[in-house]
Amino acid sequence: MIQITPIRLSERARWGELWREYQRFYGIEIAATITESTWQRLHNGRIHGLAARTSADELVGIVHYLFHEDTWAKEPACYLQDLYVDPKMRGTGCGRLLIEAVAKAAKAAGSNTPYWLTHENNAVARQLYERLGKNHGFIQYTFVPPGDAPRVN
Repeated sequence: MIQITPIRLSERARWGELWREYQRFYGIEIAATITESTWQRLHNGRIHGLAARTSADELVGIVHYLFHEDTWAKEPACYLQDLYVDPKMRGTGCGRLLIEAVAKAAKAAGSNTPYWLTHENNAVARQLYERLGKNHGFIQYTFVPPGDAPRVN
């Protein structure tokens, strides 16, 4: 049985393990200073984090989300930015429970339903996302200043 609760201050080490695994999955490395800032913001209310735990209280999944202003609605938007589930727990419903918990938090906050991004090659997660959400067909771009080589993410 999986339970979803806020990430605890005492879980810094395990959260860090899952955060590093998430980065490895996407082939990125986030600087330690950014990781520390993220951890602090998870606990000062600037961003929000939930944890998935087994019945033995083992942290096996994390989700980070935030609220922001929205020009298409009066209500704030809820952006589900990061979602990671320990590979040994995939297929157990853990990811679904984390997304549903963010949706519940968004509703409680008077926000629109959550939206999120994933890489087009993330086929396993996309199977879940196709069941829970709708792909509206948008393609993400990031600005590359003149003179810089375009980056492929």
